[in-house]
Amino acid sequence: MEQHPTGPVAAEIAQRLRAALSPERLAVIDDSAQHRGHAGHDPRGESHFTVEIEAAAFAGASRVQRHRLVNQALGTLLRERVHALAIKARAPGEG
Repeated sequence: MEQHPTGPVAAEIAQRLRAALSPERLAVIDDSAQHRGHAGHDPRGESHFTVEIEAAAFAGASRVQRHRLVNQALGTLLRERVHALAIKARAPGEG
């Protein structure tokens, strides 16, 4: 499930998540092209993402807690550059 980001925002998302959560698996998917012409679309691209992440840090955490950990790791990037983020977070061994 490891996907290597192509753009600078996707790469920054991946770098921050790796640094904060040491995921076993990480995919950062740029969904921006699907949102052209919609509210929040950034003509520079890289505004809508899906993150699929598996990390031990999520063990025993609720869905809300997991999302908060991801949001904390991304910090200012969410406020300044990312319009929408879908998060699929799980602990190792979860299906």
